[in-house]
Amino acid sequence: MMKNRFIWVALLLAALVVLLPHSAPLFTYAFPQLERPVYTQEPFAWLLWQHVLLVGVSSLFSVVVGSAIGVWVTRPSGGDFKPLLDSVLAMSQAFPPVAVLALAVPVVGFGELPALLALGLYGLLPVVQGTVNGLQGVPAAQRQAALSLGLTPRQCLRYIDLPLALPVWLSGVRTSVIINIGTAAIASTVGAKTLGSPIIIGLSGFNTAYVLQGAMLVALLAVTVDMAFEKLAQHVAWQH
Repeated sequence: MMKNRFIWVALLLAALVVLLPHSAPLFTYAFPQLERPVYTQEPFAWLLWQHVLLVGVSSLFSVVVGSAIGVWVTRPSGGDFKPLLDSVLAMSQAFPPVAVLALAVPVVGFGELPALLALGLYGLLPVVQGTVNGLQGVPAAQRQAALSLGLTPRQCLRYIDLPLALPVWLSGVRTSVIINIGTAAIASTVGAKTLGSPIIIGLSGFNTAYVLQGAMLVALLAVTVDMAFEKLAQHVAWQH
């Protein structure tokens, strides 16, 4: 059932990307006051690709850096820094992505780079939390047994801690990526081309049809990716 729902949602996303440029009669009927009811500045397929690329690169940064930080603060060498890290990450979430974008633009300019910076930093917290919670949830008895059998701390981390922490870590990654999909829509405010472009242009030009078209695609993309993570989580849980 889950597989079928995922396929249908993915097909619906693909169908909208293909059919929206040809849906002028439908949106003209729904919004007769609008002269241009369908967004045509850039192809929706290209905007979808740019959105996925932006989220993919920024999420890769969040996953790699967040996982490394999470592992480090759960080791004896980094345990003393965990309270400081918790405070810094909590404070970072108090800044909305728009504020991070506004601060990044004067430094790196307009375009994709400030968006990547904002999304990468904003996605760190769920990954760090998932990594820390997963590693701290590993039973101490299993870790101690592995050390008693002669495994080094590094081997214990590789063969015991990380595999057992995988489901919780994956949950953190899932949360981070889904947040980034929604947040990437506002990256269009600094010149990045994403599925948020119709939304931003629609809001500035009082074109509700544009906003609706962009919002539908962003929502379906988020649902599709979330279902893909759910399938992956079920596979990981089955293996465990």
